[in-house]
Amino acid sequence: MTSPLHLVISEQLRQQIINGEYGPGAKLPSENQLIRKFQASRITIRRAIANLVQQGLVITYQGKGVFVTEKRKVAYTLSNPLTFLEDDLAGQGIELSLENISFELVTVSEEVQKILQLPASNPTACLQKKLLLIDRVAGCVDITYILPKIGQKLAKELQQNMTFPVLEQNDFKIERVEAIIECTNANLELSQYLDVPLGHPLLVYRHTAYTEQNRPLVHGESISRGDRFCYSVTQQRS
Repeated sequence: MTSPLHLVISEQLRQQIINGEYGPGAKLPSENQLIRKFQASRITIRRAIANLVQQGLVITYQGKGVFVTEKRKVAYTLSNPLTFLEDDLAGQGIELSLENISFELVTVSEEVQKILQLPASNPTACLQKKLLLIDRVAGCVDITYILPKIGQKLAKELQQNMTFPVLEQNDFKIERVEAIIECTNANLELSQYLDVPLGHPLLVYRHTAYTEQNRPLVHGESISRGDRFCYSVTQQRS
């Protein structure tokens, strides 16, 4: 039984990607070039490219073309005892840097107000957005709500460094972190910061950090590209 042409084309391109003919970040031939090469219709070529996108091998950018996705994926270990992201990545020989996007005092939603145990009469917190660069490549947008007194006191340090180490260095000891991992899709803002198309699947690590007195310090979410970031867990019988 003969396979449909779009599957034959996508399989040939897949093999070229796997064999390294098109390396990570490389641009595939244009749609018109593929039409001529395979003597196929535009619809067939688009279906072939869609097959590669579904396999996570390529990513399409409107007006730019189709590019091979990066192969290397960074893993953050969610371990006990608590290990912070920058220490974990440094141990893997990976450079982590950040760009501050914004830092401001805002009125929070009812959900955040309850999580951070803020007074209903004044539900304000410092909201920080920062872009995390992994080996100088955009990998994650971090959105964090910080208790207002702490955020205003440490504003300068927080805009230049990762949140948890700054808190610990200023005697706000983090006793535990409660987190959940889920999926989302890139909106306009995230697509621009992470350099992905609208609707691209993303990982969300939503977390709340507490002090020894069970007092919440920060609540936020780290939104990362699934092709560049993942989480690992070791489970052990105590």
